[in-house]
Amino acid sequence: MMIFECPGSSRFKQPAPEGVKCASCGEEVEIWTDETEAICPKCKSKVTRQGGQSCLDWCKYAKDCVGEERYNKYIKNRKGK
Repeated sequence: MMIFECPGSSRFKQPAPEGVKCASCGEEVEIWTDETEAICPKCKSKVTRQGGQSCLDWCKYAKDCVGEERYNKYIKNRKGK
């Protein structure tokens, strides 16, 4: 029996850090793949990671795939809180 796991969900199930430049001061800010924003440690501005559409936006199994808590956090972040 083969267990299928969506490759698109890995960034939510096993988050990894990404570097995003602060638009205000140019500092590289670490934002994890399951997050959409962080605060720049240098100038304290809000830094937002621009992301395209995710499988969580359209897949009918998304909530089951990543879990209700992660799914709800993603949706809340996408709507701008």
